Amino acid sequence: MDCLSGQQNIVCFDTPVEDSLLLDDEPKIFNSTLFIETLLAVVVAVGAIKVLGDNSTFMPVWLMTPVILIVAALLPIAIRGEGFRRLGFTIDNIKDSLVVLGWTCFVLFPFTFCGLWILKSFGFDFLLWPISPVGSNWISWIFYQFMYVALAEEVFFRGYVQGNILRLTKPVIGKWPRKWQWISIGISAACFAAAHIIIQGHIVSAMTFLPGLVLSWLFIRTQSLLAPILFHGLANAFYQAMSIGFA
Repeated sequence: MDCLSGQQNIVCFDTPVEDSLLLDDEPKIFNSTLFIETLLAVVVAVGAIKVLGDNSTFMPVWLMTPVILIVAALLPIAIRGEGFRRLGFTIDNIKDSLVVLGWTCFVLFPFTFCGLWILKSFGFDFLLWPISPVGSNWISWIFYQFMYVALAEEVFFRGYVQGNILRLTKPVIGKWPRKWQWISIGISAACFAAAHIIIQGHIVSAMTFLPGLVLSWLFIRTQSLLAPILFHGLANAFYQAMSIGFA
C-alpha cells in the first residue's frame, strides 16, 4: 500500500480522503445543493474575472483575479458555516508534502525541458507565456506567481472545486475504490483549463489541462494545498526561465 508517514498520523493513498478533506461529513447521497453551489461559484468567478479583469477601476488587474478566486472559494464555505480545514489548510504532513513535491519536480521538470527543447528544435515557438504585472522584475514576478497566481488558483480549483467534486462523486461511485478520486482529478483539471480558455481567449490555453492534472493529483496525494501551490509557482517560474533561455 502506498503510504506517507506523518509525525502523528499515517496518510495512505487508499485512506478515505473524506477523513481530511471532507471532515467527518461523509456524504450518503448526491448533494444537489452543493452541485448547484459549485457550478454557480465557477460560473460567477470566471465570468467576473472575464468581465471585470480588463475594466476594473477598483484595483489593479493583476490583483483582481486572485481576489475574485479567493472570495469565490471561501465565501460559500463561510456562509454554510463550515471550517476551512477541508480546503487543505493543514500542517500535519508538511514534510511528506515537500517530499512528494520534490520527486514530482525531479521527474517532470527535466521531461518538460526535453519536450520543449525538441519542439523548439523543430521550429515550434512557446505557445503559453506566464502573465506578470507590468514592469516587474524577477523577484517581484516570482513573488506574484506564488502569492497571487498559485495561491488563489489552487485555493479555488483544488481546495474548493476539487474538494466539492470529491464530495459529489463519492456517493455516486463510492463502491469503486479510488475511482471517484481520479474523476475529481480529471474534472478539476478540465475546469482549470476551461477557465483559462475563457479568460485568456485562446484555445491554446487548453494546454493548462496537463499541469492541472498534476496539481489535482498532488492535492489528492498529499491531502493538502501546500504541494499544489508550491508546484504551481515553481512550474510557472521554470517555464518562464525556459522561455527566456530558448529565446
